[in-house]
Amino acid sequence: MEEYERRIVVGICAMTKKSRSKPMVQILERLCRFDFIDVTVFPEDVVSEQPPENWPLCDVLVSFHSKGFPLDKAVEYSKLRNPLLINDLDMQYFIQDRREVYRILQEEGIDLPRYAVLNRDPDRPEECNLVECEDHVEVNGEIFQKPFVEKPVCAEDHNVYIYYPTSAGGGSQRLFRKIGSRSSVYSPESSVRKTGSYIYEEFMPTDGTDVKVYTVGPDYAHAEARKSPALDGKVERDSEGKEVRYPVMLTAIEKLVARKVCLAFKQTVCGFDLLRANGHSYVCDVNGFSFVKNSMKYYDDCAKVLGNLVMRELAPQFHLPWSLPMESEDIPIVPTTSGTMMELRCVIAIIRHGDRTPKQKMKMEVRHPLFFELFDKYGGYKSGKLKLKKPKQLQEVLDIARLLLVELGQHTDCEIEEKKSKLEQLKTVLEMYGHFSGINRKVQLTYLRTGKPQASSGEEDCHKEGPSLLLVLKWGGELTPAGRVQAEELGRAFRCMYPGGQGDYAGFPGCGLLRLHSTYRHDLKIYASDEGRVQMTAAAFAKGLLALEGELTPILVQMVKSANMNGLLDSDSLSDSQNRVKTRLHEILQQDQDFSADHYQKLAPTQSPSLVNSMNQVQNPVKTCDEVYGLIQNLTSQIRQRLESPTAQNLQLYHSESLELMLQRWSKLERDFRMKNGRYDISKIPDIYDCIKYDSQHNSTLGLDHTPHLLRLSRALADIVIPQEYGISKEEKLAIAQTYCVPLMKKIQLDLQRTHEDEGVNKLHPLYSRGVMSPGRHVTTRLYFTSESHVHSLLNMFRYGGLLDEEQDAQWKQAMEYLSRVPELNYMTQIVIMLYEDNNKDPSSEERFHVELHFSPGVRGCETEEDAPLGCGFRPASSENKDQGSLEDLSQDQPDQALLVSEPISLQRRSPMVRNRKTGSMEVLCEAAPKVAPLRLFSSGSRQSPEFKPSPGLGSMCSGLFSCSAPNLREFIRAHHRKNPTRPGLNPDQTRTKPEPLRKPPLSPGSLPSTVFDFLCFPPKKRFSVTLALHPTNGFEGCSMVPSIFPLETLHNSLSLKQIDEFLHRVCKTSDRPEPALMEAHSRLSSEACLRQFISNYTSGPSSPVTESPTPNSSFSQ
Repeated sequence: MEEYERRIVVGICAMTKKSRSKPMVQILERLCRFDFIDVTVFPEDVVSEQPPENWPLCDVLVSFHSKGFPLDKAVEYSKLRNPLLINDLDMQYFIQDRREVYRILQEEGIDLPRYAVLNRDPDRPEECNLVECEDHVEVNGEIFQKPFVEKPVCAEDHNVYIYYPTSAGGGSQRLFRKIGSRSSVYSPESSVRKTGSYIYEEFMPTDGTDVKVYTVGPDYAHAEARKSPALDGKVERDSEGKEVRYPVMLTAIEKLVARKVCLAFKQTVCGFDLLRANGHSYVCDVNGFSFVKNSMKYYDDCAKVLGNLVMRELAPQFHLPWSLPMESEDIPIVPTTSGTMMELRCVIAIIRHGDRTPKQKMKMEVRHPLFFELFDKYGGYKSGKLKLKKPKQLQEVLDIARLLLVELGQHTDCEIEEKKSKLEQLKTVLEMYGHFSGINRKVQLTYLRTGKPQASSGEEDCHKEGPSLLLVLKWGGELTPAGRVQAEELGRAFRCMYPGGQGDYAGFPGCGLLRLHSTYRHDLKIYASDEGRVQMTAAAFAKGLLALEGELTPILVQMVKSANMNGLLDSDSLSDSQNRVKTRLHEILQQDQDFSADHYQKLAPTQSPSLVNSMNQVQNPVKTCDEVYGLIQNLTSQIRQRLESPTAQNLQLYHSESLELMLQRWSKLERDFRMKNGRYDISKIPDIYDCIKYDSQHNSTLGLDHTPHLLRLSRALADIVIPQEYGISKEEKLAIAQTYCVPLMKKIQLDLQRTHEDEGVNKLHPLYSRGVMSPGRHVTTRLYFTSESHVHSLLNMFRYGGLLDEEQDAQWKQAMEYLSRVPELNYMTQIVIMLYEDNNKDPSSEERFHVELHFSPGVRGCETEEDAPLGCGFRPASSENKDQGSLEDLSQDQPDQALLVSEPISLQRRSPMVRNRKTGSMEVLCEAAPKVAPLRLFSSGSRQSPEFKPSPGLGSMCSGLFSCSAPNLREFIRAHHRKNPTRPGLNPDQTRTKPEPLRKPPLSPGSLPSTVFDFLCFPPKKRFSVTLALHPTNGFEGCSMVPSIFPLETLHNSLSLKQIDEFLHRVCKTSDRPEPALMEAHSRLSSEACLRQFISNYTSGPSSPVTESPTPNSSFSQ
C-alpha cells in the first residue's frame, strides 16, 4: 500500500466541559478510525489565555460557543488560518439572540409560532408598547390570549415563562435550566415581567411532548422526544442520571425543515426544537452545536457523516484516495407489526366528570337597558344567546346588579323591574370566593322577543309586553377534592388495559401504558367540554394516567383540548322532543294516586327493572314528594338550630363550605320545590338528590336526622326522572340521543378509521431504540370527558340504535339485561371501545379488526353490595371466537408470537369464577384452565384469589403506589424487586388454586355454551377488574372518604369493525332527517315496528365528519 505522509488534522476548539464530554469522546474515537484523519483538542487554557496565533494548527475546525467561550478569538483564528469550518462562527452570534433566530427562520419560510418582540430599548420606544389585561397581553398591537409564552431575547437566558388563563386557574409555569430533577415550577403569579426585553409567542398545545432534532449536515437528522418541561417540571432520568428521551421518526416535511435550519444557520452539527401541534410542526428554538446523548448508533452515524464530509472536501486538495460510500446515511425504515397475536390499536373512552359540589341555578327576567347593552356588547344578538364566563364579563354583570340595588334603595318607586331578592342573590353569588374564575360561575342571557311567558306556578301576577332577557346564573358544580382523587385513581387504574412493560417496568400492573407513552408509541388526545369540573377531571385523570406531578393547571392547558366546537361534548339547549318528554313526565308525576298498570305502561314502556323497582318504591308520586318536602323542612330546621350554637361559626364543612351556605342551598330548594299553587316542581328532584347525596357523603359528621330516609326517597324519584328526561320510549330515547351525541359519534367513527393514519404522531425510530423490543407497536387513545347528558345519550344510542339483535346474540342480550338493572350513571361513568388488529388476517377480511365494548356505571352509590347490578365480567371470551389464541397477550412488551397449544382445550359450559366483591386496590378474577401450563401475568408480587393469605404482593404495592400523588416508578419497582425477588410463602403452583363459586347473572339456556373468563390473553384465563379502594383525601381539605368505582363490565367482545362502522354510519345518517317528521312517524307506528324501521331505513354511507377532513365513504373491511 502506498504511504501517504499528509494527514488531515481536525481541531476541536471548545470549553473542556464540551470537548471532553461523553458524546464528543465517543464520536472523536470513531472519527480517528478514518485512515487519513487525526484529531487534536485545543487545551482550554490555551484557548482562554493565548492569542489565536499561538493556537494549534488544523485543517478542519470544530468550534462552538458555550458559556465562557471566547467566540471573538475563534473568529480571529478562522480568518488567520482559514480552516474548513464544520460550524460557521459568525452565525453563532445570531444564534445567541432569539430575535435573530426568529428572523432567519421567517426568511427561510420555516413555520414558527405567532410571536411579537417587546424591546425595552430607550432608543426605540415604538417597539415597547405593552398592554396587559387579565387574560391577554397586547404587544405592539399584536394580541396574545393566555396561554402564551414569554421568552427572554437572550438565548442564554433559559427563564421562559408560560402564563395560564384564569379559566384554567391562572398563574404561570416558570421554566429554567435543569437543576437536579426539576426543569420548571408552577407559580401563582399571573403578571408578566416588567423589566427586560422579551419575545411573546402563542402557546402551542403539544400534548406534553417536545421533539429535539439533531442534524449532522443537511441530509441527516436524528430526532428524540421527551416530556415537555412545562408539563409538571419533573425531569425523567434513567439509572445513570441522564434525562430520558426516546428517538422518534421525522416526517418528510420535518426532514426538509431540518435541512433548511442546517443550511440557513450554516451549522453542520446543529440542534433545534420542534413543536408538533394541530397537525403541523413548528420550530421554536435553535441551539447550535448539539450532540445526541447515549446513542451508540448516533455516534456511529455522526462520525461517518463528519468523516465523509471532511474527506469529500479535502481529499482532492491533499491528493488522498477516497471515494463516496454508496450506502445511504439515513436509511428510511417503516416500522411494521408482525406476528399472529392481535395488536391493541385504539382505545376510546367516554367518561363522566368526577364528584362535584351541588349545582345551583337562578333564573330571572331582566329588562333594564344596561343588560341589553351588555348583551349587544358581546354579540348576543347574532344567535340570541350569550354565555359570560370571563372575569371581566362577570364583573360587568356584578356592577350592573350593584347599581340597580343602589337605585332601588334610593327610589322605592323607581321603574326598575328586576326583583330585589333576585338581584341580591345575583350580587351575593358573584361576590363569592373574593375572585372570579370561569370554572365555578357563569351567566347566560337569552333574548325573549315578547317577554317571558307567565309561569304556571303564578310567579308573576302581571305579564309585561315587549322584549326581555332571560338571565340564568349558574354556580357550584365544582370538582371536589374527592372528585380529583377519583379521577387520578381511575387514570392510574386505566393503565391496566394496555400492553405490559419490560425491564424496570416488568411485573407491575399498568406500567405497560407508561412504557408505551414514554417511548412515544402512544398517541394520546384528551378532549373535554367547556365546564370547569369536566376539564379539571380530565386533567386529574391525565395526571394519574401518565404519572405526572404538580398542579393541574399546566396539565389542563397542555394535555386537554377544549371540545365545545360543533357540539362535540356540549349542548346548551334542550330539543323540542326533550321538552315534550319532560312535560309528559311531569304530568304523570303530578297525579295524586298510586301507580297503576297504565302508569307503568306510560312511564316504563321499556320495562327496565331499575325503573320498575323505583316506581314500586315510590308508589304515589305526590305523597312521596310531600314526604320529601317535609324532610327538607326538617333538615333546614336542624341546620338553623345548629347555627344558633356558639360553635357554629367555627364549624367548617367539606370543601370550605359554611353552615350558612349549606342553609342557603337547602332553603332555596325548599322554596323552589313546592310552587305557589301547591304543586311540585319535578325538575328540582335531581337537585334534591344531588344535595342530599353530597351531604350524606361529605358532611355526615353533622349527624343530621332523617338524612338516610331523604336520600332513599329522593334517589327513588331521581331514578325515575333523570333517565326518563332523555326519552321515555325507545324512539324518544333515540331521537333525543341524536340531538346530543351525533357529533361525538362521528368523531368516534373517525377515530376508528384513522387508527393507522399516524404519520403526524410521534413514532419510535426502530434503528435507534435501545431497550424497546417492539418499536412497531403503536396505540391510539382518545379520551372524551363530558357531562351526564352525553353519557346517557351515547349509551341509549348503543342500547336502542340497533347495533345487534338481542334475539340473535346471547351475549348482547345479557349485556342489555345488565344495563337495564343499572339505576344511575354516576360520577366517573365510562364507556370504553377497544380496537384490535390481527395482522395474520387478510386486510379485506372482517376478522382483521376486532372491537370490544365495555361499560362501568362509575362511582359506587348508596346501594348495598347485594343490590349492585352485576355484569358478566371484563373481557369474557365469546362463543363465536373459536380462535382464542388470536387475542393479544398484553402482559408482554416483545415481538408478538403465537401461543402454541399442543392439545385441545376443554371448555366448561359454566366455568367457576372467583369474584372478589370487597373493595381493594384491584379486583382480581382467576380461573384455572385445564391442561394448560399457567402463564403468570406478573413475574412477582401477583395478588391471587382471596383464599391466599395476605402477603406483600400486588395489593400492598398498588395501595402504596395509588396513595402517593405521583410515584417515582423506577425507584419504587427496583426497591420492590430487591425486597421481594420471590413472593414469600407462595410457590409457583399456587397460581392455580381451586376457585370458589360466587353468584353471577344467570345465563339463558343455550347462551354462551363455551363462556370462559380471561384477562387480555388466553390461556390462561385471568382478568383484572379495576376498582379503587376507599381513600382518605390525603393532601386535600376535609376528611371525606372517596367511594370506590365499579369495575368495567364487557357488553360485547366479538364485534367486527365493519359492524361498528356501519352502525355509526346509520345512526349519524338518520340524524339528518327533520326531528318533527321522525317523531310523527314514530307516533303512527307501534314501538317495535317503528324501531325496526328506524334501524333499517337508512343504510347509506357516512355523513361528512364534523371536526376533521372527510374520509372515503367506505368501511375498513371494504
